[in-house]
Amino acid sequence: MTMTENGPSVVDRDEFTVRRTITIAAPPEKVWAAITEVEHIARWFPQAAVLDGVAVGAGGLFSFDGYGDVPVQIEELDPPRMIAYRWGGASSLDPVRVDVENSTVFRFTLEPVATGTRLTVVESGFDALSDPAGSMESNRTGWDSELDELVAYLEGGS
Repeated sequence: MTMTENGPSVVDRDEFTVRRTITIAAPPEKVWAAITEVEHIARWFPQAAVLDGVAVGAGGLFSFDGYGDVPVQIEELDPPRMIAYRWGGASSLDPVRVDVENSTVFRFTLEPVATGTRLTVVESGFDALSDPAGSMESNRTGWDSELDELVAYLEGGS
């Protein structure tokens, strides 16, 4: 079985966003589970994931090899079509809460299509960071590899 081929992420330097749209040969409910349930998230994105629920305001930590723990918080939720996570630096007051002044938001939007699901991720807010251009480029390559892992996870029969 061959994996679905998808184009790379794109940086918009004027809007301070990174965007990637992919098609996954899996139904929307399977994709939704993969982006909202920690046992699935940890199979393709961070090495470990903890969330205290799937609701606006719910928080947690995504742990990445080489980067450590990254606090996350759900900002928006419209199941099973859209979820937005804020992530970034830890708050100086609470190391497991996101510092809103030093973070970005990535929004997953799902759309059913004939071949499965069209998933768009848009990460925004890079203008709030100390190195917007470097952060956008780093996250552009990150979304390329992570979303390719998501396709492999969902299409690989796991």
